[in-house]
Amino acid sequence: MGDFGRVLTAMITPFKEDGSVNYDVAAELAAHLANNGTDTLVVCGTTGESPTLTWEEEYQLFVEVLQTVAGKAKVIAGCGSNSTKEAITATQKAAKIGVHGSLQVVPYYNKPPQAGLEAHFQAIAQACPDLPLLLYNIPGRTGQNLSSQTVARLAEINNIVGIKEASGNLDQASEIRRLTPKEFQIYAGDDSLTLPLLAIGAKGVVSVASHLVGNQLQQMIQAFSVGKTQVATEIHLQLFPLFKALFLTTNPIPVKKALKLQGWEVGSTRPPLCEADSEVSHKLEVVLKELSLI
Repeated sequence: MGDFGRVLTAMITPFKEDGSVNYDVAAELAAHLANNGTDTLVVCGTTGESPTLTWEEEYQLFVEVLQTVAGKAKVIAGCGSNSTKEAITATQKAAKIGVHGSLQVVPYYNKPPQAGLEAHFQAIAQACPDLPLLLYNIPGRTGQNLSSQTVARLAEINNIVGIKEASGNLDQASEIRRLTPKEFQIYAGDDSLTLPLLAIGAKGVVSVASHLVGNQLQQMIQAFSVGKTQVATEIHLQLFPLFKALFLTTNPIPVKKALKLQGWEVGSTRPPLCEADSEVSHKLEVVLKELSLI
């Protein structure tokens, strides 16, 4: 249940000048990504600015992207919330239109203890039994870490098929791998940790950089999977400056700037996020030129 491939792109949400969602550019970008190394599109995650999207906008994005990439890539809908009831409602609605899975973030701000987190994800899984769910652990944004023991218990639930692990803690990822069945999929939540996490049993990455280097990420993971570790390391080191540049300030500010430098009309970020300043823009431009991306 729920094979999402190796390169999952945490897709940005394009906006028009008036701040409304640009669904046409979203569809265009989705098609481009599906043709350039992306196996699955994660729509309305953190990179998609989910905190400032309405549920209606998110639902419409699921519809548009699903129609656009049908048969070419899978679609995971970001339906997480810090309200269990809201997450269930949004996930059930997305499931009805045929998304291939849902990304469920650790509830933010209210900081539930592990028992609360377990009950939260369990309730969503039970409410949507036929939809594969991907847990999303990102303590730097949520204020709470999903422990490896809690992940292991949740992995016993049939439709909880994997985790986007963005704690930045390799020991925790090792412990998750040790405690979960081999079918349970671990995805890196940070581009720069994809290769190290592959070494401890991860399947792939939920990537920001794949907006720009999806094919290269596929090559790196493919090389590693067939034992060409030196080739994988070379690709990783070549792309490493880009991985770092995309997080010079809060994601998705840099990746939107990078896409604009490539000519994409993705618009600005929604407040309270802001434009990349001149220093970040300059550093980004240097890295993109070095990799012949602009």
